[in-house]
Amino acid sequence: MSATLTGTPAFRRTVLALFAAGFATFALLYSVQPLMPIFAATFGISAARASLSLSVSTATLALSMLVASSLSEVWGRKPLMMGSLLASALLTLAAALAPGWTALLALRAAEGVSLSGLPAVTMAYVSEEMDKRAVGLAMGLYISGSGLGGMAGRLASGVIAEAAGWRAALAALGLLGLAAFLVLWAVLPPSRNFTPRPLRPRALLGAFAVHLAEPGLRKLFALGFVLLGSFVTIYNYVGFRLLAPPYGFNQAQVGLIFTVYLVGVASAAWIGDLAGRLGRRRVLWTMLVCMLSGLFLTLASPVSVIVLGMAVLTLGFFGGHSIASSWVGARARQARGQAAALYLFFYYLGSSVLGTLGGWLWDAAGWPGVVGLTTLSLGTGLAIALRLTGTLPLP
Repeated sequence: MSATLTGTPAFRRTVLALFAAGFATFALLYSVQPLMPIFAATFGISAARASLSLSVSTATLALSMLVASSLSEVWGRKPLMMGSLLASALLTLAAALAPGWTALLALRAAEGVSLSGLPAVTMAYVSEEMDKRAVGLAMGLYISGSGLGGMAGRLASGVIAEAAGWRAALAALGLLGLAAFLVLWAVLPPSRNFTPRPLRPRALLGAFAVHLAEPGLRKLFALGFVLLGSFVTIYNYVGFRLLAPPYGFNQAQVGLIFTVYLVGVASAAWIGDLAGRLGRRRVLWTMLVCMLSGLFLTLASPVSVIVLGMAVLTLGFFGGHSIASSWVGARARQARGQAAALYLFFYYLGSSVLGTLGGWLWDAAGWPGVVGLTTLSLGTGLAIALRLTGTLPLP
């Protein structure tokens, strides 16, 4: 069957559905981030333990995605995406009723499993259904929706929690997830270029091995670890910083900080398209430099400079992820679902590992400790991106 071109009704329907799915997925996943200081105070736990409300979700998401991508080869892309979003919305509603910290963590871990059916499968769906000239734009728009959802989830949960508590905040996000599920079910076109395969675990494991043996893909997987790990670490603990003296922000004001996500939302599609015209390698390492520049700005004391630094960091992250994720789909010549799953496995593993490690450094050394960890991470990522110049030719 022919691939979908930009500007067609099928393209518009696809982008709308994936935008809604990405919006809800990341709203549900990251809604707990501004609530971490509330969890720390409510349950009498440290910042590092409070960060587990996100880290357990990203850890189970990373692991489950390897299985979910394989199941999508058997069951199909759209059915798995729909089931994933519906289950995640219901688990968020259940989390709003959690009787204690342990129960909340268990539900968040289960939500990571349920969410795994969306991100990797979406990347595979786009690679299969879109014309190669439309892949970068489609993934950029999907990532824009994800970014907008991440911002809206953080902002809404912070504002609602300030007014009505954290349980009301999670309940509102669960209802949002149900609405997005209805959009995905009604609008997303069925796969036309997907051929179901029988479940052969040995063959699926072999596909993972093939991708891990490819040096260029390994570098892209490592970049995924660095990109989200660094980004989440900063966003996890900036709330703790701004709630404490000398700033003394309230929860709603901290939530407003996440509006800088609009920078990433507005730039992701443009940067993805720019990379298609100027070359992925050139634009990718520039995005790592952008993230480092924004990180260093957050060391300043004035709130306006901190917010500027967060905006610059956010632009670099969304641009870098847009390029790296679409490059994985283009680089993998077969079993794209597994290639996407491996990229996202390392991507979310970075969030879990660096996000929690950042909490220990916050408790031990404050904001300079968090920045030091993130500088090391991004510096490693920049070195990897620069090495891509001579080792990963454009397909």
